[in-house]
Amino acid sequence: MDFWFTETVNDTVGNTIKIKKRIFSGRSDFQKIEVLDAYHYGRTLILEGSVQLTEKDEFTYHEMISHIPLFTHPHPEHVLVIGGGDGGTIREVMKHSTVTRAKLVEIDPLVIEKSKQFLSFVSCEMDNPRVEVIIQDGIQYVKPYTGIFDVILIDSTDPVGPATGLYQKEFFQDVHKALKDDGIMVAQSESPFFDQQIVRELYTTLKPLFPIRKMYLAPVPSYPSGLWSFVFCSKKYDPILDNRCEDLRRLNLNMRYYNEAVHQAAFAIPNFIQELIA
Repeated sequence: MDFWFTETVNDTVGNTIKIKKRIFSGRSDFQKIEVLDAYHYGRTLILEGSVQLTEKDEFTYHEMISHIPLFTHPHPEHVLVIGGGDGGTIREVMKHSTVTRAKLVEIDPLVIEKSKQFLSFVSCEMDNPRVEVIIQDGIQYVKPYTGIFDVILIDSTDPVGPATGLYQKEFFQDVHKALKDDGIMVAQSESPFFDQQIVRELYTTLKPLFPIRKMYLAPVPSYPSGLWSFVFCSKKYDPILDNRCEDLRRLNLNMRYYNEAVHQAAFAIPNFIQELIA
């Protein structure tokens, strides 16, 4: 039976979509998990009442969180994804033949299970032999490592519940330590319209850690405001000056959003956001 699902953004704003069918609804040890079939967006993953991905527009988020850093690093081999238990980011990472090992660290095994069961369009590379799936809190997982990873991608949910620590200074210090001397980190950094305090605090936290810090943007229509931000942090490489986007001309990677021009344009930041992160 049809019904309307509303994601509450704040006390006065919500995003509402019409649903054909509820495919799954349950609660793990960490959160409520729902998989819905929406008229416009297709299959939709919702965690604790917030849309995480939809069949219609997930490619913009997953391509942009992955390929911006992977086409900036000259030879990414060892990649760590923290969060992202649906598998969409891993799917994009696996398009890079230079990546010999990719580790996916997800705290909630039920997210992985239900994504494999109902969301094969994103989970399709989870069983790739180059991928190691680890069920653990990413905050604890990264602590013992020093100089191991070329690229670390923080594909986290909103900073509530088990994801709160993924926005803290101590975690980013551990991520910095776990990266090689020329390592790159990218994290999703929420909506610059609705989450300005989070964005501002995030850039303040990262400033003393990474010499290169840049915001970039991508449209994700099913997310609050439809405009999403990512923070690019690097010990050495500049995503505009040092990228390998020309490699796209000889590779057939089946991109739906990302291309050489998009890579450059994503770093064109509107004035109000420049003021926010200054």
